Amino acid sequence: MKNRTWKQKVGLRFAGTLLLSALLIGVTACGAKGKQTSAPAANASSTTAAQGEIKLPETLRIGFISANNNKTITGPEGWAQSKGYLESELKKYGVKEFKYVNFPNGPNLNEAVTAGTLDVGIYGDTPAINGRAAGLKTKLINISQINMNVWLVAKPDGPKTLADLKGKKVATSQGSYMSRYLISLLKEQGLENDVKVLHLLPADAEAALARGDIAAYAYPTGFGPLILKKGYVTIDEASKHPDLLGTSLTVVTEDYLKANPAFPKLWNDIRARAVKEIRANSEEYFKLYADVSGYPVDVVKASFKIDQWPEEAFPAQGLTLVNATKKFLVDQGLAKKDFTQDEWIVK
Repeated sequence: MKNRTWKQKVGLRFAGTLLLSALLIGVTACGAKGKQTSAPAANASSTTAAQGEIKLPETLRIGFISANNNKTITGPEGWAQSKGYLESELKKYGVKEFKYVNFPNGPNLNEAVTAGTLDVGIYGDTPAINGRAAGLKTKLINISQINMNVWLVAKPDGPKTLADLKGKKVATSQGSYMSRYLISLLKEQGLENDVKVLHLLPADAEAALARGDIAAYAYPTGFGPLILKKGYVTIDEASKHPDLLGTSLTVVTEDYLKANPAFPKLWNDIRARAVKEIRANSEEYFKLYADVSGYPVDVVKASFKIDQWPEEAFPAQGLTLVNATKKFLVDQGLAKKDFTQDEWIVK
């Protein structure tokens, strides 16, 4: 019935034209010409349909680490957020509400993922890996930052070398990329059984150092250079041990990814744009980071270099660092279960 209706319509509209065309140039030529003109239209229609099929949930919940309870992310994602296009680009695909949730530590972010209150998480490699190893249903969509330094700091009149830590207490934020550095460092020095490692958040460490409750603290980006400005001294840094440098990762929950398979590319395209812009406007970015984090600009500049934020989602150096971190955590029994990097990554 549908075919008959189509033929009737074609007959009414084109009968005279087809007859004339057949007499002048032949039906075959007309058919060939028709194929040439109709193909692009079909492709354009398919592309439009494909774009129209991307529909994200109205609410996107983003978790990240912030020491001062700020609602702006500090990395390239924060640049895109402050410029407005993190939201405007995703709004094109149906997102109407953005919930930014900050956490003092990676394990706290993992708890939120477990509770089902986050869709995306941006945090250190160690808690991200530990979460996945413990059964957290996440997928890795990018390595946001590489070569993150750690500063092992003490009082000016305190220990001067790693050997001086023997028999003493040191601290860092448990489950963080700093903890992986500290534990690895002590093991390398043969001090793992002679130094007691305590859990303490960076914001509480200075008071503990001043009182003598701990002999040293392993500080992250920002906090490290800031405490050094106050007269404290560095015993060691992760930068002296390239394999102990940290990375920051972005994960998405498996449930969100399954329902929204196009999301990683949309997110990474926004992030890549932001990385290009901050490389071209480094001074503006340093100032933004300072405003968001609360650190002075000179502390921000001492904490990292712009090229620590790779434009590509999975730089080779970043993958090497993440895999080395995972191996260490598994070998030391700090990660509950091993898994392959390939099965975690969204390609």
